[in-house]
Order: sequence, then C-alpha cells, then structure tokens
Amino acid sequence: MSPDPDDPVREPRESSTANPRDAAVAELERQRTELRELGLETSPAPRDALVDPTRPLVSRSGWQDTTFRVAAHSGGTLVLLIMTLVGVFLLWRGAQAIDVAGWDFITEQDWEPNSGRFGIAAVLFGTVVIGLTAISVAVPLALVTATYITEYAPGAIKRFLIGVIDLMAAIPSVVYGLWGAYWLEGNLLPVAEWVSTYLGWIPIFAVSQFDPDDPLATPTVFTASAVLAGLIVAMMVAPISAAIMREVFDQAPVGEREGALALGASKWGVIRNVVYPFGQGGIIGGTMLGLGRALGETIAVYLVISPLFVINWQVLSTGTNSISSLIALKNGEANDFEVSALMAAGLVLFLITMLINFVAGFIIQRSRSGAAS
Repeated sequence: MSPDPDDPVREPRESSTANPRDAAVAELERQRTELRELGLETSPAPRDALVDPTRPLVSRSGWQDTTFRVAAHSGGTLVLLIMTLVGVFLLWRGAQAIDVAGWDFITEQDWEPNSGRFGIAAVLFGTVVIGLTAISVAVPLALVTATYITEYAPGAIKRFLIGVIDLMAAIPSVVYGLWGAYWLEGNLLPVAEWVSTYLGWIPIFAVSQFDPDDPLATPTVFTASAVLAGLIVAMMVAPISAAIMREVFDQAPVGEREGALALGASKWGVIRNVVYPFGQGGIIGGTMLGLGRALGETIAVYLVISPLFVINWQVLSTGTNSISSLIALKNGEANDFEVSALMAAGLVLFLITMLINFVAGFIIQRSRSGAAS
C-alpha cells in the first residue's frame, strides 16, 4: 500500500545516546506538533512544566522579612564588634605593662608592678586549678541530672526540677560565696584531712604543713584552698551545664529510641547508644560553657581564698589565687601602671575564654546535635 500524501510524515526516532532530558523534550515537541495539527491544543504549555512538573519555589519577601533579616544581621555584627572592641581596649590599656614585663609577664609568679617584677604565672595556675576542679565535679553532676530529668523523671517532677535548675542558674555568685565561706568550708575540713592522710602519697593531695601522726595538728591548714573554691564554682556551673544537656537530650530522635527498644535494648541501652551519642554536642557545649564561667568567676572565689602569689601544687592546702580575684583585689588601690598590669591580666583571661569557646564551637558543629541545629 502506498502512503497517503495527506498523512504527516513522521521522522524516525533517533536512537542516540543523547541526554535523556533532550530526548524527552524532543518527544514532547513531537506530540505537541501532532496535537496542534489536529486542533486539540488550545494554548502552548510551558516547556519546563511538561518536562519536570516540580517547579522551584520563588519567595517574595515582604517588609517584615527584610526587617527581621536586617535586625538579625545587625545583632550578630554588633556582638562581634563589641567583643572585638573589648579585646582592643584591654590590649590598649595593658600595652604599657606588657611592654615593661615582656615575656616575663607569663612566667613570673610575683605581683609587684611598682618594683618591675610582676607576672601572672601563679594566678594563671590557680585559675586553671579552680576551673578544672569545678568542671570535674560539675560535669558528672550535670550529666546525671540531665539524664534523670529527660529519661526517668515523671511529668510533674520533671517540670519541677526544670524550674529548680533554672532558678539555681540565676542565683547571684555572692550567695554561693557566702554559702561556701560560712558552711562548706567548715564541713569540708574533715574530708580534706582524711584525703590528705590516706591519699597524701599523691603529690597534689599532700599538705606539707599537716602531720597526721601529730595529735595537736590543726586542720586550719586546709582552709581557703583551691579545692574549696573549685567546689563552690562547681555548684554555680552545674545548673547551667545541666540545662544545656537537658535541652539537647530532649531532641534525640524518637524513631531511633523506638527502634532500639524494638530490638530489645534496655532503657540504659537506649540512653547509652542513642541519647548520649546524639547529645555529644550538648555535653561538650555545656562543659565548655561551664569552664568559661569557672575561669572567670570573681566574687565567690574572692570571698573564700587566701591570696598567694606562688604556684601551689598542693590543692588542699591554704592559699591560691585567680586572675579575676586578683583584679577584684588590687583594682581599688592600684595606680595607673598597676591598672595597666591588671588590664593585661584581664586580656590573657579574655583570650583563654575566647579560645575555649572557639574550640567548643568547632567540636559541636562536628557532632550530630550541632549539625542538626
């Protein structure tokens, strides 16, 4: 049979290895041509709509979105600007003392700016000891508290404990300092004496002024110690760390929890294999935030320590110091050069705190909870 000349001649399809999208476009164009010749297509359809029905969403921001975006950017920029200005101010005011002391400012233990011998070695050591003591006590306490509130506490008790934790975080530091000076110190003396007696073979727990075999030995050599200051700061740090950990633990995926339970895991197994790995960022964040506050705590430490400008490795014995308490102690009677030295000490504390925060932020962003948020 000869082909009808009125019938449209159909081009043979090219069996090519071209892009599948191009082949789909050619096929749709051919079908549209046939429909147009039959008079069935009233209006041309968008080419992209025929090829891919999912269209990109185009957002049109109003003045509310623009205002919020500008306010958010301005707030973030303002915070960074203020922090930069604080660092520049401390560097400018402390430049005179740093220029006089040089590198000895980091290695010198004495604090006699007027005689030219001054440094922060002793107070920096005391700051680190107090901070590490506080964190070693506060982090386990905060972790256990956050775990109980999130996983075990009933509804009514959970709400009550959340409120108590938040209120503890808002208590002024001077209250903790008074509590430590008038209650904790007296009750801590027998414990410190026992530790020094039976664990004194460990250098940091030994107290050279105390002889456990002497019946007339007085326990006053254990007062105003770095451990006492660290325990007080730990009570201040624990509520903040617990609140952060609790918030992250609450966000652990429900599907993973139920999947672990369906596979036969116990409650502790779910916490250990699901909640804790997911909340790693919150644990690290709460720890670093607590450490930052512990390093910079002033009034509570100032009320309980006995200032000592010597590196004291015996953490249970009397005498320690910190950078923040040094500034509070010497600022009222300082001349211009001594103020410059105090500003330089504050600059060192500022840089240490910023470094801790940057390291914590880097670690949190690499965790599951930090990446999810």
